[in-house]
Amino acid sequence: MFRGANSINLDSKGRIAIPSKYRDGIVESCESHMIITCDPYDSCLLIFPLAHWEATEADLQSLSNSKPLHRRLKRIMLAHATEVDMDSNGRLLIPGVLRERANLTKEVMLIGQGKTFQLWDETAWNRLTEEDLAELSSDELDSDQLPDLYY
Repeated sequence: MFRGANSINLDSKGRIAIPSKYRDGIVESCESHMIITCDPYDSCLLIFPLAHWEATEADLQSLSNSKPLHRRLKRIMLAHATEVDMDSNGRLLIPGVLRERANLTKEVMLIGQGKTFQLWDETAWNRLTEEDLAELSSDELDSDQLPDLYY
């Protein structure tokens, strides 16, 4: 299970070092084989362990080709899907075209999302977090729209 927000850096070759707390789980679940693709909804990248990607890919393949939004979703996620392997030092090479698509520079945030990660430009992540917090604390928010969470 991937959780937490991790401030990390892209090195000069476009690699990120996966925090050590995730590495053993990645090796066990997918033998270090990962898929990186564009997030169709936000300006970030999605990073999947291979087995989880294969389930997501099957879901995408089952979408209708006759529905324009389904085609767009498939086109964004499948066309950008790139296989990468975590090296022995725990690094992933982020392809240049994907770094450009998500506007990633040196300072990035690796965000655990349960079965996947999101990879954000740090400034964009911080801005989005502030927007999310403001929206969730707004007096105009209809609390019936939110799930009932116990914490």
